[in-house]
Amino acid sequence: MLTNSGIVQFLPLIIVFIIFYFLLIRPQQARQKELKLKLAGLRRGDRIVTSGGIIATVILAKENDPEIDIEIASETRVKLLRANVATVLSSSAKPANDVKKPKQK
Repeated sequence: MLTNSGIVQFLPLIIVFIIFYFLLIRPQQARQKELKLKLAGLRRGDRIVTSGGIIATVILAKENDPEIDIEIASETRVKLLRANVATVLSSSAKPANDVKKPKQK
């Protein structure tokens, strides 16, 4: 009989933990996973928000490189670590670092 009363006492704590998991922890993990995918797919022309709140445009983003070049104002370029990107506002269709190829005659 004592084991049943012990389980009954911990049952509200278990239920609260389950509610916290589904309402807070799991959605946050999904957001982090989505941001990680967006950061891996950054391309030139994407608009981002840095962790400091600066809105910028990606100028150069090499694959597997932790640094990206961004433009925060006209002709003001800065290097930024990918980990410091808080949000990707919009994505462009241009591939990263595409170089204009000379037209063949």
